[in-house]
Amino acid sequence: MNDSIQKPQGPRLLPGMAVIALWMLTLCFIGILGVISHHLPPAVLIMCVFFAVAAQGLLKLRRWGWALALATCFLSLCYGSYMFFRFHQGPMIVMMAVNLIFFLYLVRPEVIERVK
Repeated sequence: MNDSIQKPQGPRLLPGMAVIALWMLTLCFIGILGVISHHLPPAVLIMCVFFAVAAQGLLKLRRWGWALALATCFLSLCYGSYMFFRFHQGPMIVMMAVNLIFFLYLVRPEVIERVK
């Protein structure tokens, strides 16, 4: 038994933060596939870059990653609301609900104190 080896006790990633990062990566890949198949305009790639960078920053527990993840959740919530109320697209309500839950999770004090 080697008790002298200790693991570093720095801040650890919360499971919810990992789920949010996976959600953002999923949205990134869906956007890329939409652009490749010509269902979405090429400007969507800009949002895909933000999703990917926010996911990476959140996984590394960076403050800028948390802020960018918070912003992308909010903007996705706004986009989903616009599509739901303007064009009456029912499935957008799922995206709105998920992004609202993630936004509220990211503003919890436990999450904020984990990021550097």
